[in-house]
Amino acid sequence: MLCCIYVATLHENDLWFSNIKEVEREISFRTECGLYYSYYKQMLRAPSIQQGLSELINDNATESKRTINLLRRMNIYQEVFLGVLYRILPIQAYLEPVYFYIYTVFSLQAVYVIALFITSWLLSGSWLAGALTGVWYILNRVDTTRVEFTISLRENWSLPFFALQIAAITCYLRPHLKPIQQKVVLWLMFLATLCFCLTWQFNQFILLVQALIIFTLDCLDLISTEQVTCLYLVQVSSLLSVWLLQFCNSMILGSLALSFIVAALFVKHFQRGLKTGGVAARLGKLLLHTVLVLALTFTIHYLAKQALQLRSDEHIFKFIKSKFGLGPTRDFDASLYLCEEAFGLLPLDTFDRLAGTLLAYPYLVTLIVLLVMLALVTLANLCDSSAVGRPPKGRCEARPICMRADVAYNLLHTVFFGLLALGTMRMKYLWTGHMCAFAAYGVCGKELWSLCLNMIHCNTKTKLRLIRYTLPLVILCFLYYKFWPKLMTEVSELREFYDPDTVELMTWISSKTPKKAVFAGSMQLLAGIKLCTGRVLTNHPHYEDRALRERTRQVYQIYAQQSPEEVHGILRSAGADFVVMEDSVCYERRHGRGCRLRDLLDLANGHIMDGPGDNDPDLVHASHPRFCESIKTDGPAYTALFTRVFQNKTFHVYKLKRGKKRAKADKEPVAMEDKNQ
Repeated sequence: MLCCIYVATLHENDLWFSNIKEVEREISFRTECGLYYSYYKQMLRAPSIQQGLSELINDNATESKRTINLLRRMNIYQEVFLGVLYRILPIQAYLEPVYFYIYTVFSLQAVYVIALFITSWLLSGSWLAGALTGVWYILNRVDTTRVEFTISLRENWSLPFFALQIAAITCYLRPHLKPIQQKVVLWLMFLATLCFCLTWQFNQFILLVQALIIFTLDCLDLISTEQVTCLYLVQVSSLLSVWLLQFCNSMILGSLALSFIVAALFVKHFQRGLKTGGVAARLGKLLLHTVLVLALTFTIHYLAKQALQLRSDEHIFKFIKSKFGLGPTRDFDASLYLCEEAFGLLPLDTFDRLAGTLLAYPYLVTLIVLLVMLALVTLANLCDSSAVGRPPKGRCEARPICMRADVAYNLLHTVFFGLLALGTMRMKYLWTGHMCAFAAYGVCGKELWSLCLNMIHCNTKTKLRLIRYTLPLVILCFLYYKFWPKLMTEVSELREFYDPDTVELMTWISSKTPKKAVFAGSMQLLAGIKLCTGRVLTNHPHYEDRALRERTRQVYQIYAQQSPEEVHGILRSAGADFVVMEDSVCYERRHGRGCRLRDLLDLANGHIMDGPGDNDPDLVHASHPRFCESIKTDGPAYTALFTRVFQNKTFHVYKLKRGKKRAKADKEPVAMEDKNQ
């Protein structure tokens, strides 16, 4: 609850959310957050729940000239659920819709911390580990969550359920669990996995990493065959359930995760005697088993994509190839990701912050000790031919050094997702929360301290209990002394939302343009236009569609070196009535040369980039000036095709001239703003 109240207070204090106008509140939902929130708003404004669902299933306002099923294309069931819930609950009189939405998201942060608390408690057997986990999660807020300023982002909905799933897996892998308890935990695991998959479009890639963890545990003989099969089946059933709920979304059937699980189960069923023989024989069999599973995975994946004609996720594989230098360096879609800091390597200052809260030190010690133990246990499993057929928990009781299955899973989980976070900064939110639980287990766990006390020959129950309860209390006291004043200062800092240019733009669009008008521009701005004004868009930030990616690249030619006729033709083919250009994009300085949007477009078009610096020898000078700059000169070639209808310090809106044929929407007058504005 403290975590929930903390992030809600930060959000309120940063924007003065309770006192700003409705349009300002909606503008605060930046980029894709605004797009997702607009569907919640749409559900509330629909005459009935049935009609609201029908409008989402047959939507023609998100992408002009196209009718799409939003429930199939996007993961917006949470917006639908909240919209229905708000309509049927008797809360409209005292709770505004926007607060119902944001309080739900902030409440999920409480669920997140509860799940981490349970995980660390299950691993260590001490509730103090859970308390330490929650404190670390809050103090490392910069690296564990960004919910206070990206409320609607899909990860803020899904990661709490992912944490619940990890807690359920940890419970399922505990020794001496009764059959009825296993069944209950499996059902809880399925529900958590289903909610996780339903709320985030990147679920398949996260489940692929998790499937690789389960595969590794199986190969190292750390969990039983029954447990492996059950965990795989939970993942498969969750993915197939989401496939049905998303109207047979082909991206799920063609996912690498599903292909890998099918391949792993198939090869495991037919490759008998995998864990028999000497060390060399078993290593050879494991190597062959891994090669067979990977080969079959890529074969199934390739055949599925060909059969389904799946191209929606190719930009992700382009990004991965380009990141490792295996793909084209000028691909526009891949470059959009590579040039963003969030998709770069994890900055080193992250570890300085984690060390400042004392999280990094116990985490690294626990990680190193458990990795050594894992290596010893794995070697013992390979050498012990008599252990074949015996469950892991039975072997563990007969050895001086052993590792519980739940500890082994969490160890590999933090290793795999840690490597993912090191390679891509945005993925750190999958790692840092679990890091808190893992480090707390190291501080409060019995096994590690028993091992340490055995090494110095003074292991007694009294000493073990004294260390396990004293050390976390000392750490908690230190953290309170060091960070409590900082937290109080942070929650007392008051700021206010201030973006008058965007407010002016949204107000003008709402009052001076037809309701069916189609707007073109940057993905981020158009998401806000849809939320604040309800106008039709040419493109938007939800990038998981090949046709939309191609249209976005075409619309972005407004920032490239193109002729007015070429740009006008592109915008007209997309159905645009108005185009909004931003000086912050046209004259971008946030990125260096080669990563500015205009540079990415120039490279994709084969043109030499602006400014001093090297260019590839095959690039040529463009035959036309940059469109977003030249249109402001009001030259005859531009005024013949575009009419400026609005401008302020940040935005310039132009109306496309259509010639003799005009759409019905154009019959409504559009007011020309005073040029002195």
